[in-house]
Amino acid sequence: MDLLASIAASRLAAQQRAMEVTADNFANANTPGYKEHRVQFSDWLSRQRGATIAFTQDRATWREPQPGTLSHTGNPLDVALTGDGYFTVGTPRGPRLTRDGRFGLLPDGRIADGAGNALLDTNGQPIRVSPADTRLTVAGDGTLSSENGQLAKLGVVTPSDPMRITAEGGTLFRANTPTQPVTTPAVVQGAVEDSNVKPVLELTRMMDGLRQFQFVSQFVQAESDRQQQAIDRLLPAAGA
Repeated sequence: MDLLASIAASRLAAQQRAMEVTADNFANANTPGYKEHRVQFSDWLSRQRGATIAFTQDRATWREPQPGTLSHTGNPLDVALTGDGYFTVGTPRGPRLTRDGRFGLLPDGRIADGAGNALLDTNGQPIRVSPADTRLTVAGDGTLSSENGQLAKLGVVTPSDPMRITAEGGTLFRANTPTQPVTTPAVVQGAVEDSNVKPVLELTRMMDGLRQFQFVSQFVQAESDRQQQAIDRLLPAAGA
């Protein structure tokens, strides 16, 4: 592959990655607790034949930390965070973090998310309620109580490096660094945090990315046509 085609191919790969991320954001615009993703590209410099060539390099993908707006549901087991931190749930793969506060009761009394992952308390244990606990309230600091008194405190944590978490599906994250409790969490009962994706903005980004992808593709095609025309002219001359 010639040099111009290599440079263009690096740009096409980057644009395709950007469009994939934007499409994923758009698809999760209505997923509670979802954080929009962004990509970062940079130039990868290569010195060839006395010249410095800049290829496009996919450097990183990160999540926008801004909280989404709250939707009030009235469900006493729906909870939202208006500040830093994540709820913790127990999965078969270990504890995971989430901002999706749509919880409900399992038959055994555990509070769990829609996938059956138990909501954990500040000690990392599943939170359970008894059939006698019929009026559940969650205080702003995450304390869960009923008419029978305090039951547990929701485990709200933050990773030591917020950028080093790995998404597992739309709403779960694996922390790749140690976590610590949020000392003063801001919990709202009867509400869920919406995605922080702005659909109109994502649609605009998608259209702009598509135009750039088409522009580079047209450049590659034009360069290919130019080379083919040069070959077609040279072949008859070489045979003369």
